[in-house]
Amino acid sequence: MPEIFAIADRVAVLRDGRYVGDRRVCETREAELVRMMVGRDLADMFTRDPRERGEIEQREVVLAVRGVTTGDVRDVSIEVRAGEVVGLGGLVGAGRSELALALVGAVPIHAGTVEVAGKPLRLRGPGDALRAGIGFAPEERKAQALLLHRSIRDNVSLAILRRISRLRVVKRGAEREVARKYVQQLSVRASSIEQEVGTLSGGNQQKTVLARWLARRPRVLILDEPTRGVDVGAKAEIYSIVNDLAAEGMALLVISSELPELLGLCDRIVVMQGGRVTGRLARSEATEERVLALAMAEDLTPATGADR
Repeated sequence: MPEIFAIADRVAVLRDGRYVGDRRVCETREAELVRMMVGRDLADMFTRDPRERGEIEQREVVLAVRGVTTGDVRDVSIEVRAGEVVGLGGLVGAGRSELALALVGAVPIHAGTVEVAGKPLRLRGPGDALRAGIGFAPEERKAQALLLHRSIRDNVSLAILRRISRLRVVKRGAEREVARKYVQQLSVRASSIEQEVGTLSGGNQQKTVLARWLARRPRVLILDEPTRGVDVGAKAEIYSIVNDLAAEGMALLVISSELPELLGLCDRIVVMQGGRVTGRLARSEATEERVLALAMAEDLTPATGADR
């Protein structure tokens, strides 16, 4: 979008393969282009109903992270309740993705505990997290989440192979049924469930990852930069999916570098810097300025005499 306003004289907008209209760049604004691309205003992309903090506090704690320390994270504690979307904010290198990898057993935890629905986990690898009910959509979906040269069907069924197998043989009919169900539910745009994932757009690749976890139905879903590299229309659809999952009672931990995304999507925001939590903000008190101040807390703190 910044490139359009920096170098273009005129911009034409397509939506779902159809011409919507065109504008002279000097006579339009980003909000108008987004409305043409998505079919509604940018503010309407975030549809979560504001809820009282007391209502959320009464719900079950699904994910409890207490004093977790790894090679890159120090003494981090976070709780996510049923139906709650908790955002993880911070600058690049704050330790957010490193924390997510620890919670799914991809990197070792040196100290602290992780519980799902009150049950302590011993995370020796990703399989332990999966069995405990933790799902994970990583930031680098092409390198870490998808089999690019395999079909949508293969990718969607990856997390439920045991459920749809008999004597270690996958029941193809059941696999196709599951893939079709969630491809349709998430409006994945493809010629068929047999299309290679690598040929899909970024937004449809991300929706394929989400379809995998809808099929698995984890109790906790961790989303690392869920809308990075996708167009505005796909962003709106992904936000709607997150809202629906929260409404169904799933606990979601969302890592995002986009402040409007955190502010519009999350019930609560936990901010990190240098591998540590620097602050927590309820939805009602969170602003871009407050999140940024916490993300740069150590940088903004005046040096002590010993540090000068």
